[in-house]
Amino acid sequence: MTPTAPGREDRVMAWVEGWVERRSDLILRRDKAGNTLIRIRGRRRGDPVIAVAHTDHPGFVVTGAEGRQLKVEFRGGVRPEYFPDARLEFFDGDDERYKATLVSYDPDEKKGEAQLDRMSQLEPGDIGRWMLRTRKGGDGLYHLGHACDDLAGATASLAALDRARSDPARSNFGVLLTRAEEVGMIGAIAACELGTIPAGARILSIECSRSFPDSPLGAGPIVRVGDAISVFDNELTNKLASAVAADGLDHQRKLMTGGGCEATAFTAYGHRATGLCLALGNYHNMGHLTEVEAGKGVAAPMPETISLDDFHGLVRLLGLSVAAFNHDWDVSESLAALYEREKGILA
Repeated sequence: MTPTAPGREDRVMAWVEGWVERRSDLILRRDKAGNTLIRIRGRRRGDPVIAVAHTDHPGFVVTGAEGRQLKVEFRGGVRPEYFPDARLEFFDGDDERYKATLVSYDPDEKKGEAQLDRMSQLEPGDIGRWMLRTRKGGDGLYHLGHACDDLAGATASLAALDRARSDPARSNFGVLLTRAEEVGMIGAIAACELGTIPAGARILSIECSRSFPDSPLGAGPIVRVGDAISVFDNELTNKLASAVAADGLDHQRKLMTGGGCEATAFTAYGHRATGLCLALGNYHNMGHLTEVEAGKGVAAPMPETISLDDFHGLVRLLGLSVAAFNHDWDVSESLAALYEREKGILA
């Protein structure tokens, strides 16, 4: 997976630019914060439906380099148990890879020092990540995930946009790719402050969120009712869940309180937003996380995992979103009919 870190999403954005350039019917606009909005050219039908995903992932950023010694800071949320003597890999401006060991780390300051295995051309601003043992699946899961959160969400959003290009009924579907989500949804907040989000937009905030026993991998993409901070737009959520159920797509409907997501920022700024996510194993590369939280497990960095069926279901779910949001859904009518039929029981 393409290396990325909060504030250092350059490689991902460069790949996205190339992807858009190969599709002449798409328009890309980048705001002053580096967020990227991609829409279909020409006349659009109805208020926009914008899928949003972030392009960063917790990672290391070089702040100083001398010989084989690096000074680094860590951006994002990972428990301190995962840092001692961790094996890392860093990437210079030419994408050459260097192995290193984290020799010291202050979890309060989120700063430390790493020793490289060899001399390098690394400079301040270059990024690093955990060195992980990835493997091919065979069990229906994707095991190569340095950063499923949220590059899998970004990929699903672009795949849905690719399909929407040939469907005039979905000409108002677009994608917003944000930055620096892992340090407090900073890119999403900037998009609100800068007016990047089109007027009248209905927003689908896409995430990979920590799996729990009641939200397992492989049970379908998740219509996310809310997060650890807020509950999302109830009308959009209900319309989407109703459309997915009618379609027969395997899915889940969950609150997903394992963290916050950008839908909270959008709703706080007055936009209409709901959430979708993929259940995520080894959240933020923290292997055996449940056991580590209980003080019993070995804190080993591991690849993030998602279900491939869940991923393809998410792309399909995104394709249903435009029709779902344009559909009239009013539960009060069915409740009123139910009342008229059964009110005699109250006599």
